[in-house]
Amino acid sequence: MWKHILRRAGALALALACLPAGRARAVEVSASAAILMDMDSGRVLYERRADDRMLIASTTKIMTALVAIRDGNLSDTVKVSREAAYTEGSSMYLKEGEELTLETLLYGLLLCSGNDAAVAVAQHVGGSVEGFVERMNDTALELGMEHTSFANPNGLDHEEHYSTARDMALLARAAMGNETLARIASTRTVTVGGRTMTNHNKLLGLMDGCLGLKTGYTRAAGRTLVSCAQRGGQRLIAVTLQDGNDWADHQSLFDYGFSAYPARRMAQLGHQLASRNGVPLVAADSFAWPLAQGENLETSVVLSRALTPPLRAGTRVGEAVFSLNGREVGRVGLLVGKNVNPPSPVQEAARAASPASSGGAAEAAMKILRSYR
Repeated sequence: MWKHILRRAGALALALACLPAGRARAVEVSASAAILMDMDSGRVLYERRADDRMLIASTTKIMTALVAIRDGNLSDTVKVSREAAYTEGSSMYLKEGEELTLETLLYGLLLCSGNDAAVAVAQHVGGSVEGFVERMNDTALELGMEHTSFANPNGLDHEEHYSTARDMALLARAAMGNETLARIASTRTVTVGGRTMTNHNKLLGLMDGCLGLKTGYTRAAGRTLVSCAQRGGQRLIAVTLQDGNDWADHQSLFDYGFSAYPARRMAQLGHQLASRNGVPLVAADSFAWPLAQGENLETSVVLSRALTPPLRAGTRVGEAVFSLNGREVGRVGLLVGKNVNPPSPVQEAARAASPASSGGAAEAAMKILRSYR
């Protein structure tokens, strides 16, 4: 079930990402590759070499955390191996033989960017680093990350370890959709398992509405950053690869995206969206889409059954389809908004006798009334 959902989500995200952004291009960044994506719709609002394969450094750990949360148990006790304790690079300073919960290791992974934590997590959840990396690559395919390859769980440079800005944005969408991962990534400082850890992501303190995610750096990869921010209920994801000015660039990207592409709500769960033959049709889900100035969505109602009484409130009878420039961007189910009963004999007789009816109205009305006696 999980894989089926991920495949559908990945395919939809790729389709939506192909929709062109509006004409506004009032932002530039220093990154070699970058992308700005609306999280909920998947629409790309800005991109620069977004499909170039690049080293991604410790932003890799977003995938490590996602797979660990999906396949592991946060309360599990993990014993740190020698290999994990002596992993090179950034560290949460694990000691061989030390025992911690998986959740504590995930804080060390996402806040301290611990390479040692990544290996400990991989060995525990995947049985081995190699087995865990295989799960990472399987999940990447399920998410539609077609230009990504993982060779390790920490992001250390390797010729078979790479991704693209677009693929990392797809990963960020899945990650921020996971409540546990989003909670940990948004934490600025925490004391857990006897350790006090502070998040390396300075955007959490530099800008209002930052929901976190992950930093990265190696000499070969340069500075990499994946972040998510929210304003007025709209969430955007920014990715920059090989960017020496990433803190400022992400703030500029978010300012641009929120101002140039505000989300417009087209449907709200439980609220009437349309009416057909006197039957109110309410939305089975909410739907919003980021629109540039001058853009408008078209809404069409597609019924899957005749609206013939009796109809029970809550019955699904069709869908509302939303399109931009003739291309579908989303749809929501339509439900009957109230019980609709068949007309009573008196109502049928009155309708038959109405001036709008054809000739012989009085006789037709009398026949209807007699049939109910």
